[in-house]
Amino acid sequence: MKTSWKTRLRRQALCGLVAACIGTGARAAELVIGQVAPLSGVLASSGQQMVLGGKVCFDAVNAAGGVHGATLRTIVIDDGYKVDDTLKATKALVAKPEVVALFGFAGTSNVGKLLEQQVLADAGIALVAPYTGGEPLRRPFNPWIFHLRAGYADEAEHMVKQLVTQGIRRVAVLYQDDGFGKAGLAGVEAALARRDLKLVAAAPYERNTDAVGAAVKQVLAAEAQSVVMIAVNKPAAAFVRQYREAGGGGQLFNISVVDPAELVKLGGLQNVRGLGISQVVPYPYQGALPVVREFHAALAKHAPGQAVNYTNFEEYLGCKVLVEGLKRAGPAPTRAKLIAALESLREFDLGGIRISYGPKERVGSRFVEVTVIGSDGKLLK
Repeated sequence: MKTSWKTRLRRQALCGLVAACIGTGARAAELVIGQVAPLSGVLASSGQQMVLGGKVCFDAVNAAGGVHGATLRTIVIDDGYKVDDTLKATKALVAKPEVVALFGFAGTSNVGKLLEQQVLADAGIALVAPYTGGEPLRRPFNPWIFHLRAGYADEAEHMVKQLVTQGIRRVAVLYQDDGFGKAGLAGVEAALARRDLKLVAAAPYERNTDAVGAAVKQVLAAEAQSVVMIAVNKPAAAFVRQYREAGGGGQLFNISVVDPAELVKLGGLQNVRGLGISQVVPYPYQGALPVVREFHAALAKHAPGQAVNYTNFEEYLGCKVLVEGLKRAGPAPTRAKLIAALESLREFDLGGIRISYGPKERVGSRFVEVTVIGSDGKLLK
């Protein structure tokens, strides 16, 4: 008989109670968080920034006394953006009883594999703020993943709405041929269908490569007015460079998972300027919000010399969500207590950004806006 997630949580709570009774003190000496991230491979620059954003937050919390007196410690494992490596590393992490939560993974297919294999369900553990907006991780509902960001469908709707408002009808998609790319592709197709439009081309490229030559030819042949890219840094930059050098003049957009500095470096400023990038957290470069000013100060103190970007800011916010959950879970948090605590975050203010969860809600925010790479290579709102 299949065990329900609520039954799993009750069992986790009982195990936590037993562990607390066996322990020698009322408070944990440290709270351990597991993170699997792409520190090598095609998404390495983003993975490194993901880890940095979380680390700055964890360091700041520890410097202020920790959570209920417990120090936060992270175990970070590189998966190279490879699904099998994500699965292996996650199984190793959740087998450690001291790991109370998972944080900041990347990849729709990577995280999707954890759901398919019931790794999170069997461990009764929360994954907080994964760096993915794939709809298969959100629907059907699962109780284990607490998303900070809006989904790719939300991003696609925002971009298509902007394009149609500009009178653009001939839209193509470049997409990574995996769960991530197909989720974004489906989002664009659905947004167009709501406006009685269809794609003029859907051009795939293989995961973990930047071999996009065939996709460039397909998009050029379709005479697209705009191309929405569901791509990560290296293949996105390769596509833009080859498309522009071949005479492609369509308006280009990319979904939020790219690093604009990396696109400029790899694709050349002359090719990527004017590229629109959808964003799922507010503009982090100017201190208009209290949490942005807080992040700037924390980064300067705990990672001097490192630059602010959307990726490290997003994972800083995700860490703040996780830390608040740990605070609400009490001095001896278990995996089950943490999940219940995170569910209690309704209209929670991170410092000018509000997120909400609940017993049947795991998407904390639907915020989307589009930025543009300017003539100097910097992002403009």
